[in-house]
Amino acid sequence: MRDFSTLVEVTNGCYNSVMKIALVHEMLVKLGGAERVLKSLADLYPKAPIYTLFHDKKRMKDWFGDKKIHPSNLQKWYKLGIKPKYLLSKMPKAVEKWNFGHFDVVISSSSAFAHGIKTEKNTKHICYCHSPMRYAWDFTHEYTKNYSPFMRYLIANKLNKIRQWDFMTSSRPDVLITNSKHVQKRIQKYWRRDCEVIYPPVDVKRFTPTKHHEDYFLIVSALTPFKQIDLAIRTFNKIGRKLVIIGDGAQRDYLQSIAKSNIEFLGYKEDHAVRDYIENCRAFIFAGEEDFGITPVEAMAAGKPVLAYGAGGVLESVQAGVSGEFFSHPTPESLEDGLARLLANENSYDIQKIRSIAEQFDKSVFEERMKKLITKGS
Repeated sequence: MRDFSTLVEVTNGCYNSVMKIALVHEMLVKLGGAERVLKSLADLYPKAPIYTLFHDKKRMKDWFGDKKIHPSNLQKWYKLGIKPKYLLSKMPKAVEKWNFGHFDVVISSSSAFAHGIKTEKNTKHICYCHSPMRYAWDFTHEYTKNYSPFMRYLIANKLNKIRQWDFMTSSRPDVLITNSKHVQKRIQKYWRRDCEVIYPPVDVKRFTPTKHHEDYFLIVSALTPFKQIDLAIRTFNKIGRKLVIIGDGAQRDYLQSIAKSNIEFLGYKEDHAVRDYIENCRAFIFAGEEDFGITPVEAMAAGKPVLAYGAGGVLESVQAGVSGEFFSHPTPESLEDGLARLLANENSYDIQKIRSIAEQFDKSVFEERMKKLITKGS
């Protein structure tokens, strides 16, 4: 007999039907853009249980503390302090063990393995793909470069098997969605599948657009190499303007060691504090290439111009000359040139126009499109 404790009511056309929905997410061990997508889905369907490979209750309590969460059988290794990267080869089998036969719809939020779940013919699998797993495809050499030749050989062998599994299981979702046209092209290249773009949810209404600023530039980011925070630091070291950096990560000590006194590191901050810093900054700096980039849109929600590296998903949100500027090369000279253009155009930016661009990515747009997709054909 089915357990109907998590049923949700969905309006479909002119009648109401009841569907049982489950959510799947790779790892609930940190808060980031992918977790914001999951939180929006969990808020949209509050009774839907969440299945995940690993669950860190302490780190996730603010966003998912009241949710019914089912970690995989790999959770026992995580509790023993083994990092997820050492369990990669076990993850495919772990996600395949879940039984979703009693659900009508399963929505997976996938950056690596969640898309590979197995569902029965009467269960609709909708996958929100943040990207095919980067370390198995275009980041393979970057991922293994710091290991010894022997370890590179072993890791490459494991990644080859994971890559084969990844391609094979890319056909499992009935519906495939992604977060940007940038990733859409990557999916077409590696998975040979077409997919729809639904941009990630941004809580635009949380911000108040204002021209006021306190003459500092702002970065909100994890402090990891591919975010290219060192590029911004080298530029601001040279020009001497105030740069505030919110976020933490493996590179923090190194980045602080190369920064001059005009650069301030604040570490991790709660959402309300981040909002205040965004609303009071002069402009937002986005130095890395990302699949979409939620923080630049949050800055635009506050009416702030964005200086971004001209690559990746940010090309789909920031409009040059209207809501900010781009710099074309990942060099301090190019970033400095972009900043000079931004300051020269500063008086011409219209905060309401900037805000209106951000509103196109509001979470209400995401929720409405997802609801239509989930109820379609149900």
